[in-house]
Amino acid sequence: MKKELSGYLPAARIAVAPVSLADWIGFPPSPERSTNRVMKVIDQSLAELEGKFPGEKVTIVAHSGGGTVAMVYLLEHPFQGDRYAVGGRVGKLITLGTPFHTSEHYARLKTDFIDRHLTPEFFVRHPVISVVSNKYRGDIQGSLVEKMCHQFYRSVNGKGDTDGDGIVPAESCFLEGAENVIVPDAEHLPTPHTRWYGTKEGVRQWIEWL
Repeated sequence: MKKELSGYLPAARIAVAPVSLADWIGFPPSPERSTNRVMKVIDQSLAELEGKFPGEKVTIVAHSGGGTVAMVYLLEHPFQGDRYAVGGRVGKLITLGTPFHTSEHYARLKTDFIDRHLTPEFFVRHPVISVVSNKYRGDIQGSLVEKMCHQFYRSVNGKGDTDGDGIVPAESCFLEGAENVIVPDAEHLPTPHTRWYGTKEGVRQWIEWL
């Protein structure tokens, strides 16, 4: 994604927060603490950018569950004992395939927190653009891909017969107060040979909101 974004702005002004698999899972496994670990990495990355470009607001681009972590971070309320003072360092937040409505247990730790603390004033400080694709339809009676999408979508919000990016149903990404954007041709997983949100074709569909 950084490579593709560097076609639109200088690469030196793009930073990738070095979040590891261990940050998400924990060692020993502690997925309930993943948000706290990832917020720490985000905060450190923002501090480094602030040192390089003092006084400039950063736009955060977050994929999937990283989008809800970024929201928790930006809300500036204590989350499982951790709170960060964002101040004026961050402007816009762009989320890519981020479910804000879900029934998945660990994801709900974040989305329930967001629901409790999100106010209209938040979007004045941090405009949010929620981008999601509706490329794939879930259908339990359909093709193998449609059946797989049905299972993935149902695990997110209980509804399989809907449209989404292959993993997350589009409607789960709609957030009241945000600018909700549907793109037609992006896939959720950043795996080889897929047109996910960070490929050249994927970026082209949402770059105008950066």
